[in-house]
Amino acid sequence: MSSPNSVSHEIADVLRSEILRGQYRAGERLPSERDLSSRFDVSRGAVREALSQLEQQGITETQPGGVRVRKIEQATLAILGPMLTLQEVPDPELVDQFLKIFSMLTSLTVKGAVGHANDEQMDQLNQLLKELGQETDNFESMQPRWQSMLDYMASIDNNLVVRLIGNDVKAQFVGHMLKLEIKPCLKTGVGVDFVKALETAFKRKNGVLAATAFENYFDQMRAAMREALENIQPVYQKRVV
Repeated sequence: MSSPNSVSHEIADVLRSEILRGQYRAGERLPSERDLSSRFDVSRGAVREALSQLEQQGITETQPGGVRVRKIEQATLAILGPMLTLQEVPDPELVDQFLKIFSMLTSLTVKGAVGHANDEQMDQLNQLLKELGQETDNFESMQPRWQSMLDYMASIDNNLVVRLIGNDVKAQFVGHMLKLEIKPCLKTGVGVDFVKALETAFKRKNGVLAATAFENYFDQMRAAMREALENIQPVYQKRVV
């Protein structure tokens, strides 16, 4: 038997998907608690909890006369994950926007970390870079290497706000992309150029140069990811047909 919490989550998931798909437009009122209780065959308490979850995510708000849908631009970051999974293959534009913002967060972290790192921390960064350099010809093997480096940089910079936002965005994005097994194909030499640029930045202990290296790498990744998503969409569309 489902627990009250799981039931309310299921109701919230259904209503959220309907809102994101445009079944309920911004400013429109959702059905009453009584109607929703009848529809899902649950108690009004479970419905009330589900509506509370939607309000916490910023896609609805309680007003005199009932719960109304808000503009998607007014929602919280928690809505990103559901938006990415709304379709079998994520919208390439939405993924590109995500990578752009994640690149900006990464740039802040890298700049601060390299600028504040002590000698011991720089030695560790150089060791991580050496390991990264061994995987420049393999995109899949390279990703966990630079992610380890980025995690270490985050611990050095210790910007709590950037880390929390980055964690939230990454948690909602990475899992779904891994399930799709999307493998973007970076241009030849991108990984090598990335490592060389970081070597120079680390040697000079220049946070700006290091941040620029990551920004350039993310630019290439964004282009490759968009191409990969656009190529895979027709495959999934044929499955649906």
